[in-house]
Amino acid sequence: MYFLLSQLSLMDLMYISSTVPKMTYNFLSGQKSISVLGCAMQIFFFITMGCSEGLLLASMAYDRFVAICHPLHYPIRMSKRVCVKMILGSWTLGSINSLAHTIYTFQIPYCRSREINHFFCDIPAMMPLACMDTWVYEYMVFVSTTLFLFLPFLGIMVSYGRVLFAVFHMRSKEGRKKAFTTCATHLTVVTFYYAPFVYTYLRPRSLRSPEEDKILAVFYSILTPMLNPIVYSLRNKEVLGAMRRVWGMFSSRKK
Repeated sequence: MYFLLSQLSLMDLMYISSTVPKMTYNFLSGQKSISVLGCAMQIFFFITMGCSEGLLLASMAYDRFVAICHPLHYPIRMSKRVCVKMILGSWTLGSINSLAHTIYTFQIPYCRSREINHFFCDIPAMMPLACMDTWVYEYMVFVSTTLFLFLPFLGIMVSYGRVLFAVFHMRSKEGRKKAFTTCATHLTVVTFYYAPFVYTYLRPRSLRSPEEDKILAVFYSILTPMLNPIVYSLRNKEVLGAMRRVWGMFSSRKK
């Protein structure tokens, strides 16, 4: 679980770094512009982190499912080798999918206004600027969102359905409480991440509004990466103990 958490932290750091620094600079400087290369890099890293994190969260749900429902099989089903394969698979599939979308997006001719009605380069916000029919590509975005976000979300719900069923049959109150706490933290992150993401990218263009998309983007691009360390780390006794020890070391050095 901690191995997967370290990767989630890295993804969140890269995820929020792909949009927030440029957005902050534009806000403070008043210059709301971005180069073509900068826009392409922003799209690539944003989609890579978004898809990879979606797959990683599903892997973490499977980890909790095995730990609670099949504890004796946990060392085998979730060995270090299996964890490495899950992590490499998340990064590889997310990167390949992102590269394909980035290349295709910048092959589309844009003959209308170059003003993107968003606070970062987002594919749905760029499609209205194209001077060709983009329904085929929008369908591919729909398929990609289904594969990388909606299906993992369904997998997570099934995993936690089995987990909750097992928890209700636990005799130990302490074990039941610990299982509920662990699952609640993960489900909180999953809800904040998947719900606005899926709602944004699975809707047809006719039902979208730029203002609503921007509000929803705040949840999955800023709030969720910011809340993940709090939700996962500060509710963990081992992490809290390590933080107290580090804080104690710094305090003793200052004295």
